Amino acid sequence: MCGRFTLTTWLEEIMERFLLEPADFPYEPRYNAAPGQWIPAIVEHEGKRRIGQLRWGLVPSWAQDEKIGYKMINAKSETAADKPSFRTALQRRRCLIPADGFYEWRRNADGTKQPLRFVRNDRALFAMAGLYDTWQGPDGKRIGTCTILTTSPNALVEPVHNRMPVILDPTNEAAWLDKALRDPAVLQPMLAPYPAEEMTAYPVSPDVGNVKNDTAACTLEWQ
Repeated sequence: MCGRFTLTTWLEEIMERFLLEPADFPYEPRYNAAPGQWIPAIVEHEGKRRIGQLRWGLVPSWAQDEKIGYKMINAKSETAADKPSFRTALQRRRCLIPADGFYEWRRNADGTKQPLRFVRNDRALFAMAGLYDTWQGPDGKRIGTCTILTTSPNALVEPVHNRMPVILDPTNEAAWLDKALRDPAVLQPMLAPYPAEEMTAYPVSPDVGNVKNDTAACTLEWQ
């Protein structure tokens, strides 16, 4: 699964990297983004890429209760096309979740868990494959929510966890956002594990385990 990630760069860098339209929203770097929180997401509208905020945890438009979102922070890429909760979103409502790292916990021999931060070797931004939807409650309240697709782990992640987020190859980002592209057979090859040789991981503070901790200290290497 993917349950925590980081986005530590300035908004201007994100705008340039993803070729985004000018945006005005309350962006702040995230050092420990967690499910249930509002996170930056990129969608395409009328041929232009826009960034905004979606709540992490997908609530399908047909859901009776928004609490279902807490159970759907991730979607398995191998089965998303077959699941009612994700099928329509995979065809029509795909998004990019910008990030520059994600966390997983390694179980030590003594039973304790050590959080690790996984990043690209060059520490550059990347896009996780996401799905989104809009839910309207009985009171008329509308909430935009999202989920992060996962895939089998690469050789770097595998000793730590049996899943990893789908990190899209930059050459596939435009196609992922293209709403005219709806064939799951065409989308599926984009959802492969990111090359292990292009990534590295290092230990970070156990404080990452508490979602209240969202400072730069979370991303520092733990000695």
